[in-house]
Amino acid sequence: MAEDRMQALAQQLMNTKLDELGALERRVLSHIARDAHISRDLDEEFSEKLTWGQRLADQVALFGGSWTFISLFAVFLIAWAAVNSVLLGEKAAFDPYPYIFLNLMLSMLAAIQAPIIMMSQNRQSQKDRLDARHDYEVNLKAELDIMALHDKLDDMRTRHLTEMVRHQEEQIRLLRQLLESRGADGAPIQA
Repeated sequence: MAEDRMQALAQQLMNTKLDELGALERRVLSHIARDAHISRDLDEEFSEKLTWGQRLADQVALFGGSWTFISLFAVFLIAWAAVNSVLLGEKAAFDPYPYIFLNLMLSMLAAIQAPIIMMSQNRQSQKDRLDARHDYEVNLKAELDIMALHDKLDDMRTRHLTEMVRHQEEQIRLLRQLLESRGADGAPIQA
């Protein structure tokens, strides 16, 4: 029975056969046939599936791309330079100018931070694709529902017009009868 309903909906709303539709369109038609909601919270669904490492990568990317990180890092670099150049002097400095050890540490940080941020961006693009697919489903369902409403309104208007024409024909028939009965004896009609 549900298959017949979906077949009818596919023909009525999409002008095609059910077997010619993709899985996504079938899913939308199924929701329409059951009169069910299709929207859902993808953020919650997506977040539930993340592993500990993925959550950590997202947090690193979030912190690494913030003004807090930039400010703290600037303070750290200034402090490093001040300690090694001014406070400890050239003889006692553990990393004298041109700060080769600092350069090594920054390179290692960049080498670790870049792939972590890329992992987070890849996951974000997966989420964006899911969001786009979900938006398409919701939009398609809304469009098909609107088309169904238009069909219902057109059907109601057609039935209403048909009923009005039928009433008008009945009134014309009654008027003709009145005119014929008046014409027969010539006297005015009294109620």
